[in-house]
Amino acid sequence: MRRALRRARDGAALDATEAETLLHARGEQLGQLFGAASRVRDQGLAAVGRERTITYSRSVFVPLTRLCADRCHYCTFATVPGRLPSAFLSEDEVLDIARKGAAAGCREVLITLGDKPETRWEAARTWLEEAGYPDTLSYVRAISIKILEETGVLPHLNPGVLTWQDFQRLKPVSASMGMMLETTATRLWSQPGGPHYGSPDKEPAVRLRVLEDAGRSAVPFTTGILLGIGETLAERVDSLFAIRGVARQYGGIQEVIVQNFRAKPDTAMRGMPDVEAQELAATVAVARLVLGPRMRIQAPPNLIGGEYELLLRAGIDDWGGVSPLTIDHVNPERPWPRLDELAKHTRAAGFEPAERLPVYPEYVTRGESWLDPRIAPHVAALADATGLADPAATIAGRPWQEPEVALVSSGRTDLHTSIDTEGRTADRRDDFDSVYGDWEELRQQVGVTAAAAVPGSRARGEFAAALRHAEADPAGLSDSDALTLLSARQGHEIEALAALADDVRRDTVGDDVTYVVTRNINFTNVCYTGCRFCAFAQRRTDSDAYTLSLDQVGQRAEQAWAVGATEVCMQGGIHPDLPGTAYFDIAAEVRKRAPGLHVHAFSPMEVVNGASRTNMSIRDWLTAAAEAGVDSLPGTAAEILDDDVRWVLTKGKLPTASWVEVVTTAHELGINTTSTMMYGHVDNPSHWVAHLKLIRDLQARTGGFTEFVLLPFVHTNAPLYLAGIARPGPTHLENRAVHALARLLLHGRIDNIQTSWVKLGDDGVVDVLRGGVNDLGGTLMEETISRMAGSDNGSYKTIAGLEALAASAGRPARQRTTTYGEVPEERLRTAREHDGVWRPNLLPLVSG
Repeated sequence: MRRALRRARDGAALDATEAETLLHARGEQLGQLFGAASRVRDQGLAAVGRERTITYSRSVFVPLTRLCADRCHYCTFATVPGRLPSAFLSEDEVLDIARKGAAAGCREVLITLGDKPETRWEAARTWLEEAGYPDTLSYVRAISIKILEETGVLPHLNPGVLTWQDFQRLKPVSASMGMMLETTATRLWSQPGGPHYGSPDKEPAVRLRVLEDAGRSAVPFTTGILLGIGETLAERVDSLFAIRGVARQYGGIQEVIVQNFRAKPDTAMRGMPDVEAQELAATVAVARLVLGPRMRIQAPPNLIGGEYELLLRAGIDDWGGVSPLTIDHVNPERPWPRLDELAKHTRAAGFEPAERLPVYPEYVTRGESWLDPRIAPHVAALADATGLADPAATIAGRPWQEPEVALVSSGRTDLHTSIDTEGRTADRRDDFDSVYGDWEELRQQVGVTAAAAVPGSRARGEFAAALRHAEADPAGLSDSDALTLLSARQGHEIEALAALADDVRRDTVGDDVTYVVTRNINFTNVCYTGCRFCAFAQRRTDSDAYTLSLDQVGQRAEQAWAVGATEVCMQGGIHPDLPGTAYFDIAAEVRKRAPGLHVHAFSPMEVVNGASRTNMSIRDWLTAAAEAGVDSLPGTAAEILDDDVRWVLTKGKLPTASWVEVVTTAHELGINTTSTMMYGHVDNPSHWVAHLKLIRDLQARTGGFTEFVLLPFVHTNAPLYLAGIARPGPTHLENRAVHALARLLLHGRIDNIQTSWVKLGDDGVVDVLRGGVNDLGGTLMEETISRMAGSDNGSYKTIAGLEALAASAGRPARQRTTTYGEVPEERLRTAREHDGVWRPNLLPLVSG
C-alpha cells in the first residue's frame, strides 16, 4: 500500500496490481489517495481553463420504452407489457416532457430505453408496426429530430447496444450518446445466478465493442462502471483499464460514471448490500488515477447518500445530468437533489458549479468531426465560447435538415492534374496527431515485420508439395499450402508458382490482356473518417481539399465520353455536409450528361453512409441508387476483411460484416461489384489467405463479382507509415506471389484478376502479367488517391501505354466494357482517336 500510494503521489503510471491495492485504502491512507487523485483532477481542469469547476447538466429524463430484451437481476426499469399502458411513449408524450424541460431551462433530454425490445416482445413489434417504424432505433431517430425541431433541447441517447451502422444513423440527431460498460467480468454474464445471466446485450465483449464503435464513429460517448454487483476488486480495476484503452485509442469517451449499486425491492438482488461510501470514494479516486487528468469523472448525486464533499475530495469533476422536472426512472426511489442544494454543497467544498450541455465542452469546441453538421447548429445555439452552456441562450426549436446545397465547387478542384505537376502541399494533415486516434496506443497493439526474400535455387520439399496440390486443385488449397506458396523464395520457387498461375489463367480466359477506357471522378476529398492508410482525405480547411459541383461532375463525364470512355468510376470522401441523397444526384447528373456511360460508383462505405443519412435500409438505398443511374459498385473499402487489421488501418471505416452486407445485397439486386484487397501494411500472409477465401465463398453464394483487384499499399504519405507503424508496402516478391495465389484460390469463381499499374509501376505489372493476371484496370484519366499517397506512376495511362505493358509480357491487349463484354465499334474508334485520355484543349473545364 505504501509503495502504491507513493507512486500515486509522484504521478507514476499505476499497474493493475497497484490500482487494486489502492482500492483497499481507508482512513489516513484514503486521505492520501484523495490527495493524489485531486491533484490529477485539478491538473486536468486547469488544462482546459476550468479551475475549481464542477460541471453538471440540467436535463429531463424520457423513458421511451421500459421493455427490454435483457433480464438483468437488479433492474426495476425494465418490465413486462402488462404493467405498461403502452409499449412506447407516444410522440406527443415525449414532446410534452421535452417542452416542459425547455421551459424549465433544461438543455438535455436523456432518452433511455430497453435494449431492442422488439426482439423479445410482441407488444413492441406491434406498436412499432402500427406507428410506421421498422425498428426501435428508427423511432429513436425520428423522435430526436422532432425534439430538436420543436423544443431545441439536445438529445443524449442511451438506447443500449449499438452497431457501427447504428451509430451512423443516430449521430446526426444527437449531441452525445452513452451506455454503461458496467463490468468486464464475463462470469457475471455467463454463469447461472450472475446478475447479467440471460441478458445477451450485457456480454462484456459486446459492450466493449460498442465503446470502440462509438470512438470509430467520432461520437462523444458516456460510459461507466457499476460497483457492487458481484465483481471482485481485480475485475473492477480491469474494467477501468479497459475503458482507458478505448479512450486512449479513439478519444471518444467524454466521461466515466462511477456508480454504486443500490439494491431494489422486488428484484433477485434485493438482498445484496450497498457499496459503502468509502469504498465508492476509493474507487472514484483510483478511477481518476487510472484514467488521468483529461477524463471527466462523474458520481450520480442522487445515489451517494449525501456524501458530496467525500466524492469531490476523491476526484470527480462532474455531477452528471440532474433534472428539476423528472425523476430518475432507473432509480425512482432516489430523488435528484435540487439544483440549488447541489450548488451549495459544491461551493462548500471550494468549487464552483457550471452548467454544461450533454456533450462536453472539449467536443463542442473541436466541432468536426465530433458533431455532425446536422446537429452542430443546435449545439452551437446553446453553447458559449468555451463550450459550456450559455445561460443567456434561448432554448427553442430549430430546423433539422440536410444541407440545401449538396455539392458546391470549392478548393483545389484541379488536383487531378496539378498533383502531377505541383504535387501535394504537405505530406500530412495539420491534425495528424489527433484525427487518427492515439498513435502510441496503436503502436502497442501492432508489431510489424516485413517478410524478407530468401534467395535459393532449389525448391523446398513442402513448397513442391504445395505446388502439386495447387496444380491438382487450385481453388481447394489448404491454408497451410496457400501460406507455403506465399512464402515462395526468389528463383525457382517464385518462377514455378508464377508459371502455374499463368497456365491456369491461360486455360480460364486466354491470352488477351484486357483494359477499360474509364475516367475516375473523385468528387470530394473532404473526409473525417480517420483512415490511417489514406493520404487522400483532407479537412475542409486544408489547402489540398476540394469538392466538385454537380456541373463539374457532369462536365468530366461528358469529357470522358468525348474521348471514347465506356465507364466513369466515381468515389469520394465521406464529406460531413454530404446528404445521403447526393449520391443519387451525382449518378443522375452523369446519366443525364453522358447517357451511354456505365456508372461504376460508390464504395460500400459510401453506400452505408448514404443509407445511414437517409435512414434507409441498405437494400432500399441501393435500389434507389440503381434507379438514379448506378450500374455497378467498386468493391473498395475492403482493405483486409479482418476486423483486427481493419481497426488498425482505420479509425472509423465500416467493419467487415457491413462490407459483406453491402456487396451481398448489391448482388442480390443484380448490381455487380468488383472485389479488392489492399495488402502490405500491418497485415501478414495469413490475412491474405483468409481474405481471398472469404471473397471466394461470397462469390460462390452470389456470383456478383466481376473481378478481383489487388492493391499494394502505397506507403510514402500514408499516416500509418509516417507514424512508424506500417511497413513500406509489400516486397516485389510478395506482389508476385499474392497475385499468383489469387489466380489459384479464386479459380472457378472469379475469372478476372486485375493488377494496379498505378501502384505497381510498369516493371511490376509486367511481372504479374506473367504470373496469373489478365486485366490492367483502366486508363483512369485522373488518378488522385494513389498519387496523394506518394505513387509516382502517373495519374493516367494511355491506350498505347497499356497495350505496351501487355506487349512487354508477350501478350495481346483488348479493350473491354466494365463487365468484360465487347466494346461497340464507335467507342473503340473514338477511344483510339484520343488514345483513351482526355486532354484539356479538347473541352475546357468551366468552374461551376
